[in-house]
Amino acid sequence: MKVGIPKEIKNNESRVGMTPAGVFELTKKNHTVFVQSTAGEGSGFFDKDYQEVGATILPTIEDVYNQSDMIVKVKEPIALEYPLIRENQIVFTYFHFASSEPLTKAMIESKSVCIAYETVEDADGTLPLLTPMSEVAGRMAIQQGAKYLEKPIKGRGILLGGVPGVAPGKVLVLGAGVVGVQAAKMAAGLGAHVTIMDINMKRLRYVNDVLPNHVTTAFSSEYSIRQLIKSHDLIIGGVLVKGGKAPKLIRKDMLKDMRPGTVIVDVAVDQGGCFETTKATTHEDPTYIIDDVVHYCVANMPGAVPYTSTIALTNVTLPYILNIANKGWEEACTKDVALAKGLNIIKGKIVYKEISEAFQLEAFEA
Repeated sequence: MKVGIPKEIKNNESRVGMTPAGVFELTKKNHTVFVQSTAGEGSGFFDKDYQEVGATILPTIEDVYNQSDMIVKVKEPIALEYPLIRENQIVFTYFHFASSEPLTKAMIESKSVCIAYETVEDADGTLPLLTPMSEVAGRMAIQQGAKYLEKPIKGRGILLGGVPGVAPGKVLVLGAGVVGVQAAKMAAGLGAHVTIMDINMKRLRYVNDVLPNHVTTAFSSEYSIRQLIKSHDLIIGGVLVKGGKAPKLIRKDMLKDMRPGTVIVDVAVDQGGCFETTKATTHEDPTYIIDDVVHYCVANMPGAVPYTSTIALTNVTLPYILNIANKGWEEACTKDVALAKGLNIIKGKIVYKEISEAFQLEAFEA
């Protein structure tokens, strides 16, 4: 199979779809790999690194799309890429369709085969291709939140870990999934007081067992959220609905109950965000302020640490990429139930229920 790795063109996205190590595994199996020139430089991988493992370097993004049977990316295609995607071409990337109707309609019109990293699902319900980026984003949420709590950036002027004689900052984490647990772990490591909320008691019991004693758990409800936001300095939104839009847990009217300079970080922004006031931002311009509350809603947080993120992503995507390249998407998805759940749109038809529900569009059986 001919596999293409274009350069990411989303604002400040420095990750790349595959490391040279991943490319080597494909070329070793006699697959052809096209890499757009400089695609890996943002992650610390150079054209010569890819050439040494058998890749062919192509000068433009158009060349990569034109010559490839399967496109392997990191982020969803943006408008400039829509016309490049061909009928029957496989596109394997993070799509997050439920947050973008234009993207959904463009991929329907392209009649391509869209396999979304974020909905590949193991038998136990875990999302193996989303997990590493959720781990990165969860940890980064605290790193960024701590920075934006500083007064020069309009935060409350709080040092999360405190100092002797001064109480530590308070962190509220909404969601006890991968993002939430990683965020709580990082915040606890800094010495902050952490409260993590969820509606799943099994997850809360797990958190209670594995995290330090200064991480407390709370059952999530609108009432309890409204109470806790009044006293917390940093609020992390990490709620996931598989393939669907995130629920709005913090409404605009609730911002007035927060103290001026409170920072909220919405890690669910790719799925529409779990704050009503969320709007996607970039690493170039990451924050905005509403009602004296600092919002950090960068839609590709792991893109700020591309070396770590690209390696972590290739570690988990490569077995699936090899499977598709070796067998073709139809046989690969027939024999691998987890991969089959990654099918979102096939040749103009939505085959993932949550996407059709998000936009009231017709869904078909995969």
